[in-house]
Amino acid sequence: MVKHSFAIPHYIELDAPSLPKWDHIILRSKIMYAVIMTGGKQYRVQVGDNLRVEKLAAEAGDSVTLDKVLMVGAGENVTVGTPYVDGGEVSAKVNSHGRGKKIRITKFKRRKNYRRTQGHRQAFTELEITGINHGT
Repeated sequence: MVKHSFAIPHYIELDAPSLPKWDHIILRSKIMYAVIMTGGKQYRVQVGDNLRVEKLAAEAGDSVTLDKVLMVGAGENVTVGTPYVDGGEVSAKVNSHGRGKKIRITKFKRRKNYRRTQGHRQAFTELEITGINHGT
């Protein structure tokens, strides 16, 4: 029998299959994850994750190794680097390259007939994480 910390309405039975399953939260905490740094940003990744990072110099379909691993963890076992984990690597496959949604930059000064507009689309690389090596 599962104990819940929230109030269950009287019309729902405790063994009903429609109750929310909290197992995925517990399971997620036991899967190996890593915190990596690329493009000046930090990402928490697991094997199988797809993420967009700043554009990398690699062709689509290539494998890349990200060696700036700040932290590796699996459940209670956590390794924190100073600043990077020794021997820690995250391998990933480049799925595609692209450009993000256009943003508009507008400059305006009232009563001076000064109006400037500019657009920008940030280039990105979409990665699929294939492996995490925690090093020593």
